[in-house]
Formats: sequence, C-alpha cells, structure tokens
Amino acid sequence: MAGSDPVLDRLKALHPKVIDLSLERLERLLAALDHPERRLPPVVHVAGTNGKGSTVAFLRAMLEAAGHRVHAYTSPHLVRFHERIRLAGRLIGDDALTALLEEVEAANDGGPITFFEVTTAAAFLAFSRNPADVLLLEVGLGGRLDATNVIDRPAVTAITRISYDHRQFLGDTLEAIAGEKAGILKPGVPAVFAPQPDSVVTRLFRDRAAALGAPVVDWRVEPLPDGGFRFEGPGRGLDLPAPALPGAHQFVNAGVAIACLGALSMTVPDDAVRRGMATVEWPARLQRLTRGPLAERLPPGWELWLDGGHNDSAGEVLAAQAAAWTRADAKPLHAVYGMLSSKQPEEFLAPLAPHIGRLRAVHIPSEEASLDAAAAAAAARAVGIADAVAVRSVAAALDAILEAGGPPARVLVCGSLYLAGSVLAENG
Repeated sequence: MAGSDPVLDRLKALHPKVIDLSLERLERLLAALDHPERRLPPVVHVAGTNGKGSTVAFLRAMLEAAGHRVHAYTSPHLVRFHERIRLAGRLIGDDALTALLEEVEAANDGGPITFFEVTTAAAFLAFSRNPADVLLLEVGLGGRLDATNVIDRPAVTAITRISYDHRQFLGDTLEAIAGEKAGILKPGVPAVFAPQPDSVVTRLFRDRAAALGAPVVDWRVEPLPDGGFRFEGPGRGLDLPAPALPGAHQFVNAGVAIACLGALSMTVPDDAVRRGMATVEWPARLQRLTRGPLAERLPPGWELWLDGGHNDSAGEVLAAQAAAWTRADAKPLHAVYGMLSSKQPEEFLAPLAPHIGRLRAVHIPSEEASLDAAAAAAAARAVGIADAVAVRSVAAALDAILEAGGPPARVLVCGSLYLAGSVLAENG
C-alpha cells in the first residue's frame, strides 16, 4: 500500500456526494491555501466528451519533444492515483503526494468537499511549487462548474468532440452538454474547437466565443494516401505520419493539440511535432497488450486490445477501427466488456454490433457502480450480438472465447476506463 492511500481514503469521506458540481467549496479551500491556482505556468485548459486525454497526451509529447517542461493533470487514473499529476514530465512521487494531501486536508479543516475538488487543490499546490513552462489541465466533468475551472485566464482553451455522457449532471441534449463544456471559455483567450457532430453545437461554441471576445483558432486535418494526415492552421501547414495512437479519430485529437500550440507563445518546431506523433503514449485508448498474464492466455496469432471508451461516440470510433481491421486482414473480432450502471450500454454497443462475433460480459472488479454482468450481456443481445454471455472475470472471458473454437482473432476489452484500469493492473 502506498503511503498516500490512507489519506486518499479519508478524503473520500468528506462529502456525501461523489460528484457535486460547484466552485464555492474549492474556492474556499484555495483561499485557505493562499491561492496556488494564481501561481501556475501558462495553462492549456481542455474540455470535451471524447478525446480530452488523447489531446493532452499529444500536447505533452510535442512540447516535451521541443524541450519544454510540462505539467499535466488528467483523470481518472487507471491503476494508481499518482497518474493524475505529472510534474515536469514525471509522475508525482508518493512522499510528495502524501505531504500535499495532508497539507490540503489540514487547510480544509473538515469542511465538506468532494474528492476531486480536494485532490485538484493538491495538484494546484504541486504545480505552483515546481517550475515548468506549461500546465496541461484536463476538465474532470463538464466545464462550467468543474473544479478545474477556477483558472481566471488560461493561455488557451480547447474543446474536443461533444457526445452524450454524464446526462444526470450535464443535460439530456447535445446543446445542453455543449453549454456546460463552453463554460471554460474566457474573455480574450484563444479557443480551439474540434469538429462537432451537430451544427447546433458548433454554432453554440462560436457564438459563446464571440460574446466573450475569445478568438477562435481555425484549423483542419485531412488523411493522406500514405496513412498519415495533413494539418492546416494559422502559421503552420505540414504533412505528418500516422500517430502512435491507433485510429483515424486520433488525427482530429492531434489536430486540436497542434492548433493549441499555435496559440501558445512557445516555440515548437515542425520536427518536434513529428517526434511527438511518433512517441505519444496514452494507455487504454486502443492499446494493444502484448505481454502479461492476460495477453499470454491467448495463443499465437491472437491479439488482445484494450479501450476505455464508454459512450455512443466511442462505440462509433471502435466500429470504424473494427472495419479498418477487417479490410486489413479479416480476422474475427470478439469482445469482453463491462460498464458502469450510469452509462448507456446499448448506445455504446450498437455501432459495434455488426463487427462482433462473440461477446463476454463482466462485472467491473471492485466497482459498486458496475452494471451486473447478466444485464450487460442482455444489453448486448438487445442490439443484435447473439453470442453474448455473462462470465465472472476477464480471464474467464478470454478462456470462454477460446473454448468456443475458431481461427485466430482479435479480442477487444472495452466499455469502461475502470474496467481498463483493472485489466492493466491484472496484466501487470
């Protein structure tokens, strides 16, 4: 057990709600800590439904390739909390994290505050005390009332693709969800938007930016015949190789990141952009697992892939990748999936259904909010995946897929970042 674990456990008990969107509690705590949020390096603030983490990963890879020191704050973590806070290129150490959490806990003095708010305060303290050239700040949920939205004047704001998620907090329409995300826009601060699935969302973002006097950075990407893509934006146009993160959707996330670079007063040469494309890493986003106990359960010729996407847009992205795999080699695709009970499994699975042979549904380990495996399997059958069965674990799911026979195939574990985290932990 890490030394920070007991403190993290105590902090989870400070507020009865896991999620309670508000800025007042955190603003009170930050004032007690002498406002570390006002002593940060230039901030790139990133909101959106899908692609936030990948966009931050691209930014970090390109900025670090150019020699810049980069802080980053992302969520949720997959295996250890420390993944959320990166100080000048390195994950925060356990002793440092423990000390920060205890300092914040003392300043809070038992007041009601959510786990995300109090840990965000600890992250701001860490970022304010360690030198860096830039801070990449990912929104936790929504934008307008998210704990990260206490930064009065970031260097640039970015909003990735909007989709349906967290409806109980953000609303039931894309317009309502987009309105919450647009809450990160600030007067006079350059704004970068990903292409959106609905013209109403695009218009809302642009209208909100215009009302705030926030200049919009226009850009575009297009695929190239060699498998790479071309970026065109203010002051920069270049042909790039396919990024190390698989999937055509990553061209767009990379484009958002490159457009953000243009709004920063920092030098990032074209060769650093190219190196960033080649070296970017972001676990559990179409990640192939080639080693470890779970990967080694599969015989030669089989592949094990992992993705944490969990909404309709994620299902569409995975379906597009499944179609690309089929065009490449026609290997069958089977799935292992689990979801939180607050999500919409049919919406996630419907685009994937035509591509899936066998599906084995699991309960996410140690997650009280997980959808029951039987209910998850029933949702899969409801969208047309006939061979969908509940099993007790991911390992059992892999064994069951193998026992059914057939040629070498790909197995995709999907449906939740929490399931992805448990897979990464189990797989070592």
